Amino acid sequence: MESVNIKITQKMLTQQLRELEEGGLVTRFIYRQVPPKVEYSLTTTGKTLLPILATMYQWGIDYANIAEAVRPCHTETND
Repeated sequence: MESVNIKITQKMLTQQLRELEEGGLVTRFIYRQVPPKVEYSLTTTGKTLLPILATMYQWGIDYANIAEAVRPCHTETND
């Protein structure tokens, strides 16, 4: 997760993951080692969200392309 460039604090990430765990969407596996290591994975219920997320992702890509195509060109004029 550290290799992904996402702006979120460790505290907020942990909070969100715990909420997903409480909701039954992810499971947490704690490795008993030093330094401590935790891995999260999707549950069967969590995996049912993947098609929905894929659709939302594609919509975002499509919308970004449409928005870029119709964005008016801003040019400076000296009047």
